[in-house]
Amino acid sequence: MRLLAPPHSGSLERPSANAKTASERTRLGFIALMLCSAVAVSGCAVNPATGEADLVFMSEEKEIEIGREMHEKVMASTPVYQDAELQAYINEIGQRVAKNADRPDLNYTFTIIDSPDINAFALPGGYVYINRGLIGYLQSEAQLAAVLAHEIGHVTARHGVRRDTAQKGAGIGTGILSVLSVLTTGTNVVGDVANLYASAAVMGYGREMELEADKFGAQYLYNSGYDPQAMVEVIGVLKNHERFMRLKAADQGQKRQTYHGVFSSHPRNDQRLREVVGTAGQLEKTADYENNDVRFRQITQGLVFGENYGAHQPKETDPRRFTHAKLGFTLLFPEGWKAENQRSAIVAAPEDESAALTLQVDMLRSNIGPSQYIRDQLGIPLLTKSEPFGQFGLIGHTGIKPASEGGHPERIAVLYQANRVYIFRGSVSNPQQDVDYDKLFMDSIRTFQPIHVANAGNMQSKTIHYVLANDRTTFAALAHLSGIRRYAEEELRLLNDYYPSGEPKPGEWIKIVK
Repeated sequence: MRLLAPPHSGSLERPSANAKTASERTRLGFIALMLCSAVAVSGCAVNPATGEADLVFMSEEKEIEIGREMHEKVMASTPVYQDAELQAYINEIGQRVAKNADRPDLNYTFTIIDSPDINAFALPGGYVYINRGLIGYLQSEAQLAAVLAHEIGHVTARHGVRRDTAQKGAGIGTGILSVLSVLTTGTNVVGDVANLYASAAVMGYGREMELEADKFGAQYLYNSGYDPQAMVEVIGVLKNHERFMRLKAADQGQKRQTYHGVFSSHPRNDQRLREVVGTAGQLEKTADYENNDVRFRQITQGLVFGENYGAHQPKETDPRRFTHAKLGFTLLFPEGWKAENQRSAIVAAPEDESAALTLQVDMLRSNIGPSQYIRDQLGIPLLTKSEPFGQFGLIGHTGIKPASEGGHPERIAVLYQANRVYIFRGSVSNPQQDVDYDKLFMDSIRTFQPIHVANAGNMQSKTIHYVLANDRTTFAALAHLSGIRRYAEEELRLLNDYYPSGEPKPGEWIKIVK
């Protein structure tokens, strides 16, 4: 039995070819209009590093403006290393590389963050930062230039802008594909696929952008007279440190804490990395690359190693300040608020108890980011005004939890310090009209910083010094004389790029810590 009528049966007439063509033209015209509208909103520009077209939301002027604003926030919340000679040196090398990069007209700034963590990062518009801790593990000016060139590569390729476009483009792309899906298939399945694809693209940008930054950074090194292979050398230094941290965590029965640091996405022997670095200056090889290890050694003599005790301790006796000696942190609560250290939380509130800011402490039991911690551990699936933030070497995330029925919105923030998680909740029970409670909450949260309270006045920071090795010099012997309390031999090997084995050669300059 035929269930379908033959093509020409029935009283309905087939549309004419002209009618069908007109209908298709109308539909395709609408689709084109939607696509053009999206492009007009976002804007198309030529990427100054790749030379290819970028679909971006942000002009260069806006990129610089945002970078400037972000830089001001970094400088207000992050300690800067106080060493004028080293700062001038970092700026000199950075400016040299930037002058030979794809966007030499940007006003670049280079800043040393006073943190023992191994990291470097860049903000849009030419703002580059390197941690004091990373400098100590480098061996030459060429390696220092490699780190700065990598970060400059992020700036020239507009990675911050492209990430911003990817995140915002997820919504636009989903909308366009949803419209296309409805017009062509009558379903909305593609919209869900677009969401998944957009999320995957944003999450996957890290690996490709890091590799792209290496590629451009290696070329900038070559253009500046440094060996591009210094980029690969730095990868080895950092991967040795990563290996040590993994073994150290296992030895102490802890979970290894990870972070999104410079080169963190690279395997140690990354073939793609070696290929992109190898393309730098491949048409004109030279044997006259600069290393400048002598100058590097002279300027980094006396660099603080590990914690910089007492350098950033709050000096004032502000009645708003709350300090927890055992956990080693301090913050300022709003003026007139009373803080009480309760059994499970620190709770600060005004006299009328119209609001409260609570602080709890938890242990980080798995390697998840702050935003995922809020979702998984705090059970908060959605935040408005959700954004990552960082201060005083800590990373975190914050946003507003929407009000439940009959309640008020709640400010949520978490900050990571090593394996501790500090959880802030700002809540309002009886709001007063003339009080901006959320500003009070965030102003207070922004003052939170780690400190070294116990015996801080008596503790001396350890510093790096250089000595000439002789035929009796071993890292085991140097470890006994060092000021490093635990894992001294391993740390000295890492500082001198001898991890995990090998001994100094007679006549070689070796870093020690005292």
